[in-house]
Amino acid sequence: MALFNKVLAQIGIGAATVDAKLFKAQLTAGEKVEGIVEVYGGNTDQKIDCIYLRLYTTYVREVDDKKVKENFVLNNFKINDPFTIQPGEKKEIPFSFNLPVDTPVTMGNTRVWVTTGLDIKNAIDPRDVDYVEVLPNPIIHEAINAMVDIGFRLRQVECEEAPHRLRRRLPFMQEFEFVPTTGPFYGKLDEVELTFLPDGQDRFEVFMEVDRRARGLSGLFAEALEMDESMVRFYVTDQDIPKLQQMFRDAIQRYS
Repeated sequence: MALFNKVLAQIGIGAATVDAKLFKAQLTAGEKVEGIVEVYGGNTDQKIDCIYLRLYTTYVREVDDKKVKENFVLNNFKINDPFTIQPGEKKEIPFSFNLPVDTPVTMGNTRVWVTTGLDIKNAIDPRDVDYVEVLPNPIIHEAINAMVDIGFRLRQVECEEAPHRLRRRLPFMQEFEFVPTTGPFYGKLDEVELTFLPDGQDRFEVFMEVDRRARGLSGLFAEALEMDESMVRFYVTDQDIPKLQQMFRDAIQRYS
């Protein structure tokens, strides 16, 4: 019977299972993720080579003029040495890791999750998935408020493949797309896109793309050639939060 149970466990029947429990599921990038992993023994003893955690998100890239969604591992961790789990046994293993500072905010279509798995030789690796809500840090939070106060509405948030010249650690950038609904830029601009890239401690490089609305024949030609877009780059820190609205207004005014 023991041999039969081992054979079943190799194909996932009656095998060990895993369940991760996060102490806190709402965090901002850079915060510490803490929790425990519970491992439950199955119908036979099994050697667990390691317990691993992988932090995932998704982004969109173009392949043959089609948008394709890709899963991407933001970080991965091994949290234990090899051990053997006995039938019916329960083990609890604590873990902690810092959420990378470039973890995207879970707004719009963006999702972030932790996959917990057991690495078991010659057997199916059990896995568990836990979603994390990544909140905007103070700079991004206030930037969104500043754009709304200027007269824009946040239309879309999405992680898209980044041009090679702008890539950092990640192959994508999270874009916050705003459209003017009131105020001085209504009727003048199609949209404004903001991207925030970490640059040291409490400092972000901001990419602002201003998309002007086509006006007249020359404007239509410019739009067709994508010459109606202007890219602005500048840096912001926590100290700049009180003046973000004026910084954004001046930058948009300059290129609208």
